[in-house]
Amino acid sequence: MTLQLSVAQLNFTVGDMQGNALKIIDAARTAYQRGVRLLITPELAICGYAAEDLFLRPSFIAACQQAVALVQNELADLRGMHVVVGHPSGDDKRTRSVAVQQRYNMASVFCEGQKVASYAKRELPNYQVFDERRYFIPGQDTCVFEVEGVQIGLLICEDAWFEQPALDALHEGAQLLVVMNASPFHRGKSVEREQAMQARTLATGLPLVYAHLVGAQDEVVFEGRSFALQANGELAGRAPGFVDHAFEVSCALQSGRLELSAQMAELGDDLADVWQALVLGVRDYIGKNRFPSVLLGLSGGIDSALVMAIAVDALGAERVRAVMMPSPYTADISLTDARDMAKRMRVRYDELSIVPMFKEFLSTLATDFNGKSIDTTEENIQARIRGTLLMAMSNKHGSIVLTTGNKSEMATGYCTLYGDMAGGFAVIKDVSKTLVYQLANWRNAHDPFDTCAAPIPERIITRPPSAELREDQTDQDSLPPYDVLDAIVERYMEQDQSQQQIEAAGYRREDVDQVIRLIRINEYKRRQSPIGVRITHRGFGKDWRYPITSLFRA
Repeated sequence: MTLQLSVAQLNFTVGDMQGNALKIIDAARTAYQRGVRLLITPELAICGYAAEDLFLRPSFIAACQQAVALVQNELADLRGMHVVVGHPSGDDKRTRSVAVQQRYNMASVFCEGQKVASYAKRELPNYQVFDERRYFIPGQDTCVFEVEGVQIGLLICEDAWFEQPALDALHEGAQLLVVMNASPFHRGKSVEREQAMQARTLATGLPLVYAHLVGAQDEVVFEGRSFALQANGELAGRAPGFVDHAFEVSCALQSGRLELSAQMAELGDDLADVWQALVLGVRDYIGKNRFPSVLLGLSGGIDSALVMAIAVDALGAERVRAVMMPSPYTADISLTDARDMAKRMRVRYDELSIVPMFKEFLSTLATDFNGKSIDTTEENIQARIRGTLLMAMSNKHGSIVLTTGNKSEMATGYCTLYGDMAGGFAVIKDVSKTLVYQLANWRNAHDPFDTCAAPIPERIITRPPSAELREDQTDQDSLPPYDVLDAIVERYMEQDQSQQQIEAAGYRREDVDQVIRLIRINEYKRRQSPIGVRITHRGFGKDWRYPITSLFRA
């Protein structure tokens, strides 16, 4: 006896219920022709993950139910075909003007037009980017259903990170665990998932199929890489990452136990994964929000160079425009390097000098500034002129502005409100400066999308970074060395280490004091920055929720 199952590892769009349903229908019919009799979709596939406060709208839930019914009815003619669909269900019930939440993160199993099983997610995550307890209540029941003589125990995402739901499925007679997921990417997460699911197989003695989402939704990315594990925890197969894929698994009963077999895609290295996540994040944000193209300020520095390379890999050169806006302090080599990179990547490139406008600003403000020394005010004026020009071009042409600030700058406030922070999507917002350099070198050595070999001029990578807003300026004039800065930010912001713990790790008190202070006082800036792709387990966004107004000091 052999059961053929398939994971519909697909890129669903939040709110496109009909489009998502049609993807499921197409995947089911295609799989059926290949002998598949069980199709598994990712968590909440019918509405996309995560729909956030749309879950609170009855009209949204109703549209989800209509889409579920469409899948159910359209596949009724496929004899013996079971389709597992992830969707929200229920609503708020009002009793004496008090809303009582009765909404579930559900999965329904359909066969020949009939619902044969259903399951409500039991373990609701409420950490990092997750807010599921805001929208759902936990289910209480266990779900085991039969396909081709195999007893399938169904779990949804977080359920499989705890012991009891899987053990309950085992006790109800499950021979195979199927886990539907929408688990956001961060560095190292693919390995973490497989290790966690290995613990589940070893605890139950059951093989497991992990059905994962692919695609990006606002700041989070889902990398796919659905996989299958034998009952002893051994990896039986893995789907490729960052692409739509029909991941098919053969389940054969041998000597009283199921043995799984599937194709085996390799894991990428860390930098390749980060690059793929950034590219997918940009492609889906631009595509799903229907922006025709992007534009960015290309300064001749490494951050904007990296953002442009990501944008071209994501969208193609014809949808990317670079604008160089030299100031009185822009070095000739910055102009040369910006022109060189634009030529290498074949993007539209324009130069708009901000010198005349900068002079006019200073002239207009001369009386008000009389007697005041030159400081960061004049630097910020230059950045804001550039931001205004980019946003004007965005308004006129419909292109979205990509900002180029990295995580080190976002942490310390080394950025200008309404200047270099002006834009619609912050591509490298969660990429530290040290990682920026690593990614630039990696991209020059690899061409994963066959767009341009070695796109970033070597001098951009090797010269000292500078905002070029005053004479002889470098970033390290006012910040610790980036290897020190990034290590402190990671320990304090991502790992929640105390100042004492960081100092005990060998970092100077002066540097730790400075970085923590800068993180604290620049919260108001970060609240006004665009969202960007999340590639660490804690980014400045949904993961980071600190008050702007606070007198607490650790």
